[in-house]
Amino acid sequence: MTRIRSKPPRRADAAEPALSRMESHVRDVLQDLGEDPRREGLVKTPHRVAKAWRELTSGYRVDVDALINGALFTESYNEMVLVRDISFYSLCEHHMLPFFGRAHVAYLPHKKIVGLSKIPKLVEVFARRLQVQERMTLQIAEIIEEKLKPKGVAVVLEARHLCMEMRGAESHHSPTTTSCMLGVFQRDARTRKEFLELVRARPI
Repeated sequence: MTRIRSKPPRRADAAEPALSRMESHVRDVLQDLGEDPRREGLVKTPHRVAKAWRELTSGYRVDVDALINGALFTESYNEMVLVRDISFYSLCEHHMLPFFGRAHVAYLPHKKIVGLSKIPKLVEVFARRLQVQERMTLQIAEIIEEKLKPKGVAVVLEARHLCMEMRGAESHHSPTTTSCMLGVFQRDARTRKEFLELVRARPI
């Protein structure tokens, strides 16, 4: 299992030079594409793009320990906890084009539970990085296993990839599904089946 190391937030004074460098690079790209970065519609584009990229990759600057530690609670509850249909948006690291969809995350507690709102936030932490769907699925499962020490974790991601739909294969309406089953979800077929049936169930 790959240990997930949460990176500390970058210092605020490091942000501005980084944004300025990104703006300069975007200006060069616009010019290389045959555009005029000085025309009215594009004058502020480098700044907007730099800010957008920083926002869309904000997961690199989140301290996962700080995010979770205040929301761990000792409880005797020992049945499945499932948060379903978590919307996420990420960037494919190969072309920096979006992929987006839904995450379904479950765990079987062992003495500890986590505040429910933290699970979508964990999904967002890993979505807001340059990613591949397979790695993101594994990272979400492993961080929950590492921090909660549950009996098992299950994660399923369903996503559309614009790098497939807008270019290359131009394969439309072909969502990709990835899964990671750890602990009891991997060992016990009944537990895994229950999870998958709950994921497929109609929304409340």
